[in-house]
Amino acid sequence: MPLHRLTTITIGVPDVAATAGFYRDFGLTEVGPGRFATRDAGEQLRLAPAPTRRPLELGLGVEDADDLDRLAAAAAAFGVEGTRAGDELRLAEPISGLPVVVTVAPRIEQPPAPEVPFNRPGLTVRTDERAPAVVRDQPVRPRKLGHVVFGSTDQPTTQRFFTEALGFQVSDEIEGIAGFLRCSTDHHNLLIQAAPVQFVHHTSWQVDDVDEIGRGAKAMLDGDPERHVWGLGRHYLGSNFFWYLRDPAGNFAEYYSDLDVVIDDELWEPSVLADERALYAWGPPPPMSFIAPDDLAELMAGA
Repeated sequence: MPLHRLTTITIGVPDVAATAGFYRDFGLTEVGPGRFATRDAGEQLRLAPAPTRRPLELGLGVEDADDLDRLAAAAAAFGVEGTRAGDELRLAEPISGLPVVVTVAPRIEQPPAPEVPFNRPGLTVRTDERAPAVVRDQPVRPRKLGHVVFGSTDQPTTQRFFTEALGFQVSDEIEGIAGFLRCSTDHHNLLIQAAPVQFVHHTSWQVDDVDEIGRGAKAMLDGDPERHVWGLGRHYLGSNFFWYLRDPAGNFAEYYSDLDVVIDDELWEPSVLADERALYAWGPPPPMSFIAPDDLAELMAGA
């Protein structure tokens, strides 16, 4: 596929300063007013003023200008005309009008995380010392933006836009509700779910391992216990460990690690689930506020 990564997400929020404070605490690096970078992928989050929380722009990356030409042709065949300027193609998602900006961007190069020695029954690999994870004291710093989850008032059409016009692949689906879509080797970079209004359900940020998830969440909750949403747990779809937190605007932010990787599309078998595995494999049950955020009625009134 021409696409190879998410580049940026721009989110509108009522209080940029307060929301920026959350993402500083979360471990992103502030590179300008309301602009944040990850360790491995550069600037990936932008915050801008808006009356209510809402997605303002999604950025995607391709290898070269020829890829932009191919995507422009595919989008036109789908019925969406793009605007091309240099190494950039601007499109609008047809249901909400969300700007989708595709640019020529470098691939993400990630130095390997240190191997962690785990003792298991019958296999002892660490002796005479504490586990490295329990003596870590540096702040948790997310490696990259892994995926974004959007609500759509016409989920099938929005999903078709991303698959047919932009070339995303379907990894798994929740029957009649949502599709997990990938534009890289990650199990999903985008999830489109049925919703009464367009909104950002959550952004998801990769960390090295499950201990970094726990350390990051503990630091966030020590500062403000009301940030907690759901975790610690493990998803079935994508297989990743997770912990979700709430920013001051109401958007959820997820620490994740150990996500499924799809190298060969022919070997991956998508599932369509309708049971609890659609949400998780293990962990505490998801709160209703995760499934239907408390401010949906307010967002609908301001749509």
